[in-house]
Formats: sequence, C-alpha cells, structure tokens
Amino acid sequence: MQKRAFLPSETWYNNRSKHLTERESDRRTELKALIETRDRKTERVFLIGVELKSRNGSESQDSLEELSELSATAGGVVIGEGTQKMSAPCAATFIGKGKADEFALHCSRADVDTVIFDDDLSPGQSRNLEKIFNCKVLDRTSLILDIFAQRARTREGKLQIELAQLQYLLPRLTRFWGHLSRQKGGIGMRGGEGETQLETDRRRVQDRIARIRRDLEVVRRQRSTQRSARQRNHWALASIVGYTNAGKSTLLNTLTGTQVLAEDKLFATLDPTTRRLRLPTNQSVLLTDTVGFIRKLPHGLVEAFKATLEEVVQTDLLLHVVDVSHPQADEQIRSVDAVL
Repeated sequence: MQKRAFLPSETWYNNRSKHLTERESDRRTELKALIETRDRKTERVFLIGVELKSRNGSESQDSLEELSELSATAGGVVIGEGTQKMSAPCAATFIGKGKADEFALHCSRADVDTVIFDDDLSPGQSRNLEKIFNCKVLDRTSLILDIFAQRARTREGKLQIELAQLQYLLPRLTRFWGHLSRQKGGIGMRGGEGETQLETDRRRVQDRIARIRRDLEVVRRQRSTQRSARQRNHWALASIVGYTNAGKSTLLNTLTGTQVLAEDKLFATLDPTTRRLRLPTNQSVLLTDTVGFIRKLPHGLVEAFKATLEEVVQTDLLLHVVDVSHPQADEQIRSVDAVL
C-alpha cells in the first residue's frame, strides 16, 4: 500500500505567515519607540553653544541662530540660549561643570522640556548632561534627524532616515536601560550572566540596519535602471543643489510650472522631485530638486542619503542656488561645496 505524505494545510501556512508578520511588526514598533526623540506637544527648548578659540565668535552665533530655526522647524519654542567660551570641550559634560549647573538651574526655573546643544555629544556626555539638567538633552545631529523623520514622505526617504537614526542610536543604547541582566548563568553555564536586554536590542538594531541597507541597495539598482532609460532617450539631467531654504523648490516651480511644496523653513523639502522642463530649443531636460544641505551636516546622514545623492553625482548640470541676501551666503556656499 502506497504511503501518502503529510502536507500541512493552507490554513496552517496562513496562520504561520500571519504570526511571523505580527512578530516582525512588533520588532519594528519596538525599534520605532527607541528612535522616537520628540513629543507630540510643543516643547520648551533651551539652546547651548560653545565658542571655541579656534572658531570665530560671529560664526558660533550664526550657528546658534540656525539651531534656533531648526528647533522651530521641529516644533519647539526657544525660551532661551547660553554660550560658553572654551579652549576645548570638556570630556565629561562638553561644557564646564559649573556652567552646566548654572544652565540647569535656569532651565528648571523656566520649566524647560528639552536642552539642545549646537555640537555633537558623545553617549557619555549625553548621559551625564541628562543627570545634571534632569530633562531631555539632544545635540544638533539628533535634532536634524528628527526633522527629517517628520518630513520624509516616500518609502525611500523613510528608509534612509530610519537607517541614519538607528546608526546614531546604536552606540547610545545604554541610555535607555537601567536594568541589564535578563537571565543568569547556572549549572553548565559558567560564562557569567548570559545575554542581557541591551545585547538583545543591539542585535535587533543591527539586524534592522542590515535589512534597510539591502532595501536601499534595491533602490540604487532601480535608480540605475531609470538612469539608463533616460540616457537612451538622450534627455539631459540637471540637479538643483544648495543650502536649505535657499529657494530651490521655488525655482523648480517657476521653471516647470509645477506646485511642489515650497515653504520658508529649513528642510521643507526632503524627498527629491523630478519634473520635465522644455527649453526654448525644444530640448527636454529633467530637473531634479534635491535635499538642502546645512553646515555640520551629520556624516551618517550623508551616508544614508547616498541613493538620493547619486542623482547629483550622475547629473549633467548642477544649478547651485544661493540666497545672496543671507549675511552668511559665502559660508553657505562653502558648506555645500564641502558636501558635494
């Protein structure tokens, strides 16, 4: 008698697939909670900058004013700011301990929700400062990442921002855990305390980073295919680049007659937009509006946006838009050139 092989039912496959999908969704939700850095309510913000001897005083003040604009874009209300002149940042608290205590007292009286530093902080500095200020402490990079997370609309843009946020979060995971051990070693397990919750979350973040990189690699291949198609049509490609809020989207709307979002705020446009422009010579040009640049642009953000910035690398013409009415126009030009 011939034996029949047992095959799981279709219902079993569907239930298993549903279970795996729910598990993946739960993991992503937990990671999202880790990289969430902003509240839904309007936050009261205090800004702190450092004037190093190697920097120009006016340059530091301009950078602090730009940080104020970034805070407003993120939805915060700036209620004050402070600076300290130093020869070099303090290893433990970035600013001096005395100055930190002075600012912390002022923030406590003013009911400040968030303190934002104009420079990047190390994980250790962030932890120490949060203990002193007894409130949320961010640096310039985390603020920019938060703004980008609010502005991302396309799947590619969201992937790029999540990648940058997770890369920024990875060395700072210890901030989020007061407990470490989850299971202990026992008989036959003399290696110590076993896996910790911190190690579990670190591995989970690394797995998610690897998956996002694979997805972005698919995006790069798609862009390469689209680029090849444009080359077959012999259409020229022009990219509008420049400092954030310099008027790039406004120029695109004026030239092509489209209605791309254009607002008078930093990083109003994040996802690249391409429109067809017909020249007086009856030649077609594809005009691309790119993400704006900014001074002290986080290196991880540049890495995450490689898929988008490849369009700039492969373009036939770069249109560098500059707001000449800005008092720091020359410095903005240098910042854009440095990124390019």
